Amino acid sequence: MGESKYWNPQFEEILGSERMREIQLERLRVQVDRLIEHAPYFGRRLAENGVSSSADISSLQDWPKALPPFTKGDYRALMDDCENDVYRFLDETLPVPLDELACMAATSGTTGDPQPYPLTRYDLDQFWGEYLLRSRWRAGVRPGDRLIHAFALSMFLAGVPPLQCAREDGTMQIPVGAEAGAGRILKTAKFFRGNVLSCTPSLAEHMIERAPEILGAPISSLGISIIMCGGEPGAGLPAVRERIESAYGAKLYDLGAGMGVSCDHPTYQGMHWVADDLCMYELVDPATHEPLALEDGVEGEAVFTTLVGGGLGWTRLTLGDIHQVTVSPCPCGASGLRYRIVGRVDDMLKVKGVIVYPAAIDSVVSSFIPRVTGEFRILLDEPPPRVVPPLKLRIEKGRELDAAGLPALEEEVVKAMKERLKFTPKIVWVEPDSLERSEHKTRFIEIAAK
Repeated sequence: MGESKYWNPQFEEILGSERMREIQLERLRVQVDRLIEHAPYFGRRLAENGVSSSADISSLQDWPKALPPFTKGDYRALMDDCENDVYRFLDETLPVPLDELACMAATSGTTGDPQPYPLTRYDLDQFWGEYLLRSRWRAGVRPGDRLIHAFALSMFLAGVPPLQCAREDGTMQIPVGAEAGAGRILKTAKFFRGNVLSCTPSLAEHMIERAPEILGAPISSLGISIIMCGGEPGAGLPAVRERIESAYGAKLYDLGAGMGVSCDHPTYQGMHWVADDLCMYELVDPATHEPLALEDGVEGEAVFTTLVGGGLGWTRLTLGDIHQVTVSPCPCGASGLRYRIVGRVDDMLKVKGVIVYPAAIDSVVSSFIPRVTGEFRILLDEPPPRVVPPLKLRIEKGRELDAAGLPALEEEVVKAMKERLKFTPKIVWVEPDSLERSEHKTRFIEIAAK
């Protein structure tokens, strides 16, 4: 393969082109026929909108009209109808027979039962595996590299499934897993001399703090040169990127929330969507679910439809992420539209009519590092979205900040929140390291017990 710009030039070079749209339509129509044959739930929903076969889908613009997005509410309702029998649910929704499934992943299930992500052998190799190989290649991972795999192995889609992909890129994968804890991950990385790290940004930051204690040396002593972070916002925030890259002496790449990876441009440009041929990407209005045109600066809820395989079964699926897209060419020269994570529908807060996302608060707080550690929590009296003002934030002050500097810092943070996010918070300062660190996903919102 040499030093090709892309892992799969055949498709990656034509992302967003008219030829790619033709490929998408061809594959979508095949998938529609498979849904009608194997997935009674989607067959019924398609029939309700006048679609009885793929012949009724004459263009990509027909797809949003043919099927409404499949939301978390739809998931819960269908699971209730299936009496919480996951295999009845899958039999209703997958475009393949159940006996083709080879692996079961799932969401973390923080808002209820975990949502299943089943995969066939084809999905592992040609769908999810193909996306991961494309993203790694764009991040500079090459044959002979040693990758410390520190995403959670327990059910996480980015955990075990990448390890099961039979189509390897010559990379040695070292699956220590987030469950092992920061100490063991650091020792494993040192012992096996890993030069690529894959984990959440929270864990990458946490290990910066733990390295002197565990290794007796700074995190840069490991010699990691590439970091691939996903699973939560953070890798796209300037202050977080600066902290991680400078501490490790490495280049940080953001990935996920779909099938994207950031580029190597010095300024973060968002994540390039690298998989038009594998999965259709749409944005819809979060309130009405009406389609939104993909234009520079447009924000909406991301919707996905898999075009190959069948186990994963993303059929106009909403994962609850709010994206902002850019379709104009990236200064890095790489293909694929770009998207940034604005927040999550589930985490949306309304303060005096102003919509606020924890990811945006994270961006503001992180901009004050090192006068703050970057750790914070949102304190709510009731579940979101409505917040009775003021919105309370618990923020860790920086390790070197003395008490005399705290009033001025608070004034600056409040001013930044008001100017950038249009709300005035009440800040509760706490000591460094007093907020629990996460080796999985950080939970920013804390709801008071009644």
